Amino acid sequence: MQVIRAVGREAAAKKYDLLSAMMAHALAGDKHRQRLVLRLMVLITARYNWQRDELTVGQREVARLWCVDERTVKRDMARFRTLGWVEVKQQGARGRVSVLGLNLDRILLDTKQEWQNIGPDFVERLAGQDATVSDNVVPLHRPAPVPPAGQGVWAEASQRLLAEDRVLYESWFSSMTDAGIDSGCLTLVAPTRFHANYVQTHLSERLRTAVRRCDGTILRVRVISP
Repeated sequence: MQVIRAVGREAAAKKYDLLSAMMAHALAGDKHRQRLVLRLMVLITARYNWQRDELTVGQREVARLWCVDERTVKRDMARFRTLGWVEVKQQGARGRVSVLGLNLDRILLDTKQEWQNIGPDFVERLAGQDATVSDNVVPLHRPAPVPPAGQGVWAEASQRLLAEDRVLYESWFSSMTDAGIDSGCLTLVAPTRFHANYVQTHLSERLRTAVRRCDGTILRVRVISP
């Protein structure tokens, strides 16, 4: 997947690509998804600083822009954070608003299914080798990509990870086992120390997003080795 960095000579085209992907994703969903995505697109076009990856705007201003009350703003911004589309870069304090950033890679990953609705040229332009995992790094174990049986947060999150990227799931997530949840932290066991360290270092955000979409009460995901 092509990683979008909206800077340089092709910045304008990259911005249009991102917004096009978001629009296609919204139109393929119900009215609730359409409204939610539209609200974020408005913030991106009106207030997002592309070069610094910063969205600095107060709830009152967002409420005015969206024509809603501040409770709705608070609720929807929490949904964006749970989706992993919006991240808090600096928590607001002493009358200052929080500095937010966009996880452009996560947005593209979630909208990938609808790229084909735009056209093959769009898919070709954005498709490619996923930059999340280096070609030079391979895990020590490559079990068959079968999600864990039964119910539970990890079983559901595994299904999501498999649907997002089969190769990535087979390489890094399929061999991890559920060690339980304690105090809002899900612990997973990887087959080796190297495997655990790599997932924690390079894939923790994707892992945490998948888990939180299944259970929003989980705040952390810890990966350990035997």
